[in-house]
Amino acid sequence: MATSEQPVSLPITGDPADDQLLVEDPLALMLGMLLDQQVPMEWAFRSPARLRERLGGRLDAAEIAAMGPDAVAAVFADKPALHRFPSSMGKRAQALCQHLVDHHGGDAADVWEGAADAADLDARVPALPGLGDDKARIFIALLAKRFDRAPAGWEAFAGPFADEQPRSVADVGYEADLLDVRAWKKAQKAQGRKKDD
Repeated sequence: MATSEQPVSLPITGDPADDQLLVEDPLALMLGMLLDQQVPMEWAFRSPARLRERLGGRLDAAEIAAMGPDAVAAVFADKPALHRFPSSMGKRAQALCQHLVDHHGGDAADVWEGAADAADLDARVPALPGLGDDKARIFIALLAKRFDRAPAGWEAFAGPFADEQPRSVADVGYEADLLDVRAWKKAQKAQGRKKDD
């Protein structure tokens, strides 16, 4: 998924191999985005690599979808759990994969590669199960800022996540950026403000 002109760096997990999986595997990146709630960012984005290990070294949307929600939830619940809420997030991961099978031929990258324009991308991303409004906007910003994979005009659909403020995973290009994002979120919380304020 990285471009040859500008290598992508996404140092989030604390493990270079896990970070590289996020760069190379669109489904891993999408699952990390899905899991990025109510757990530290590192845990969320590390879990796709652990899931791949538990599934025999493959992350395949069709295979995960075919397992069914309960079986995927059980994989998430194996110790150590892949999320603070392994059952519900495992079922969401299965639903996400089922959506990819039903609407994108099982290909996570088709969500953005098949988008006709920024408005189409903005229709495709929020339709992904488990991605609410904020996550959808963050994911669009992530595709644009880190991967150069969003159509022209994406900024209008990413809202405040398009700016230069280090407020989300979309702003992590270096290890120090993760600390900046965390410090900014902490300051926002102390002021009773949200990450999109």
